[in-house]
Amino acid sequence: MRASRHNERLSPYAVAGWHSTMRSVLAGLVLAMLLPLAFAASAEAASPAAAAPITASKEDINPESATAVSGRALARAAHYMASSANPLATQAGVDMLAAGGNAVDATIAMQMVLALVEPQSSGLGGGAFLVMYDPVKGMLAYDGRETAPLAARNDRFVKDGKPLPFWDAVNSGKSVGVPGVLAMLAMVHAEHGHLQWPQLFAPAIALAEQGFEVSPRLHALLEENEYLPRQSAAAAYFYDDEGQPWPVGHRLKNPALARSLRLIAQDGVSAFYQGDIAHDMVHAVGAHAVPGDLTLADLAGYKAKEREPLCMLYKAYELCGMPPPSSGPLAIMQMLGILAHTDIAAMAPDSLSSVHLFSEAGKLAFADRDVYVADPDFVHVPVQAMLNPGYLALRAGLIDKERSMGRAPPGDPASLLAVRGQDNSPELPSTSHMVAVDAGGGVVSMTSSIETAFGSKIFVDGFLLNNELTDFSLSGVDNEGKPVANRVEAGKRPRSSMSPMIVLKDGKPYMAIGSPGGAAIINYVAKTLLGVLDWGLDIQQAIALPNRGSRNRFTEIEKHTALHALAAPLRAMGHEVREIAFPSGLQGVVITPQGLEGGSDPRREGVSRGDPPD
Repeated sequence: MRASRHNERLSPYAVAGWHSTMRSVLAGLVLAMLLPLAFAASAEAASPAAAAPITASKEDINPESATAVSGRALARAAHYMASSANPLATQAGVDMLAAGGNAVDATIAMQMVLALVEPQSSGLGGGAFLVMYDPVKGMLAYDGRETAPLAARNDRFVKDGKPLPFWDAVNSGKSVGVPGVLAMLAMVHAEHGHLQWPQLFAPAIALAEQGFEVSPRLHALLEENEYLPRQSAAAAYFYDDEGQPWPVGHRLKNPALARSLRLIAQDGVSAFYQGDIAHDMVHAVGAHAVPGDLTLADLAGYKAKEREPLCMLYKAYELCGMPPPSSGPLAIMQMLGILAHTDIAAMAPDSLSSVHLFSEAGKLAFADRDVYVADPDFVHVPVQAMLNPGYLALRAGLIDKERSMGRAPPGDPASLLAVRGQDNSPELPSTSHMVAVDAGGGVVSMTSSIETAFGSKIFVDGFLLNNELTDFSLSGVDNEGKPVANRVEAGKRPRSSMSPMIVLKDGKPYMAIGSPGGAAIINYVAKTLLGVLDWGLDIQQAIALPNRGSRNRFTEIEKHTALHALAAPLRAMGHEVREIAFPSGLQGVVITPQGLEGGSDPRREGVSRGDPPD
C-alpha cells in the first residue's frame, strides 16, 4: 500500500435531438496461518460434479433490459472531458468545464440532467458513490448511499416467516430508502466546487421546461415495464392518455422537476430534505398501497459521509475505488489480485483460457463478497485481510487451468466464517455512471442509482423514488440461522456493487471507469481494467469487449458475440454456461501524454466529449 494519507484506503441550453506490481507474497508465518483457510475451502471446490446444483437467483436479472447496440469511436480531447450515459448530460458537463468549472461542477450538472433524461436509472430520489482525485489532497471518496428509515427492522421484507417475493418488495413503499445523492453532491461541492451551485442546475432546468426528445432506450424500457403504469402519478407523466409510452422523438417536458430543481438551486439541499419536497416524498411513500415508513425526521437526519478510498497496488498501477458499503471495487481488486498469479495478461482477451480464468476469479471474489461485505458502520468488513497478498495467492491456487471449480466457497481471511451468514439477496440497481476530467488535473468518477429500472415506481415532484432497501438481504438470517451481515437495520446503508474507480500511475490519475448493471458491474469494470492495463487496448476497445464472468452461480457470456463459440468448450471444462444479454453502460476516460481518450458503451446511449484535441 502507498505510504500516504490514503495508505490503507484498503448558457442557454438548446434542446438537442438524438440524431444530431503486486507486492511479494507473504511467507513463513503468514502463509502457515492462511493455508488452512484456503485449503479448507478447496475440498469443497475441487470437483464441479460434487458441487451443489446451481440455481438461478434474482441477482441474475438485468436491472435494465438490453436495447440496440451501436458503434462508438474513441473520443479525444486536449484538456478536459465529460463522459455520461446521455449526450445531453455529457454536453452539460462539457459546458461547465468550458465555463471554468472543475470535474465536480461537471459531475453535478450531468447528474441533474440525467435525472430528467434517464429517469429509469438515477435521479434526485436515489443515492450515489463518488471517488475523486484532487490535485492537492489526492484521492477522496464520498458516500451518498441511501439509508434505511429509523423504523426499519430486519423482518421488513418477511411475511409469514418467509421472504416476500422480490417484485412485491420492490414495488412498494417499504423499498424506499432515504435518498442521499443530493446531500453528497452538496458536500462535495462545498469542499471542491468552483462554479456557483445554481449555475450547475441551469441546463437541467432549461431542458425540463423546454422538453427533451424521448430516446429509443427510454421508450423501450417504458414499453416493457409492467409495473410503472400501475402508479398513477408515474403513468400520467411517462404514458399518453391511452396508456401507451411516449414514442421515440416525443418532446417530453417535466415542469414539476424544473420546479424542484429550481428550489434546490436557490435554497440548497435543505429544500429537498426539509421543505415541501420532503413532505411530498413522505406522503407518497405512506400513501402507497403497500406503505413505507419514511419520515420527515429520516430525511432531515440524513448525512452523507466522506470515507477513506480503498486502494491496492496492481503491477505498475494503483487501483482506487469506493470502500464498503460498496462491494464492487473490493471484489474487483480481489479478482485482479488473483488473476495476477495467472498468465491471463498474455492471453487473447476472448480466448477460452482467458474467459475460464476470469470467471473462476469472479467466483472466488463473489463467494467472499456474499459473506463479508456490508455497511462498515454496522459490521466489521475485513478489507485488509481480503486483499492480503498471501490470501489472494492462496485463493488463486484454487483455480485449475483446465477445469471449473463449480461454485466457489468463501475463504476465511479473518476467522469470521463460522459466525457470518451467507447473503443471497438480489441486487438490480438501475444505475448510471459518469466521469469528468478537468484542465487542472481533477478527476471524478461517480455511480448513481435508484436500484431497479424506475426504482420503486413512486413518482413525486417530477422524479422517481428509489427501491434501494431491496439491496439488503430480504431475510436477516441464512438457512443455518446465522445472521447475515447485509441484513436490514435502522439507519443502515445496504450493500452495493457500484464501482466508481480511478487508476493511478506514478501517483497521478491514469484512468477513470465505472458502469451500471447490478452485481454484474464488478465483471464489467474488471474486464475493462484488464483490457486497458493488461491487454493494451484503448478505453473504447476495452469497453466494447464482449462481457463475460461469473457471480458464483453460472458462467455468463454475452449472447450474440464471438464468445458464443466458447460455450461448448466451457461446458466441457465443467462450467454451467448461460448466454445472456449483458447491457453494461461503461463510461471511462484514460489520461495520456497526448491528451484525453474517452470511451462509451455501445450497448447504451452514452457519449464522451471534451475540448478539441491539439
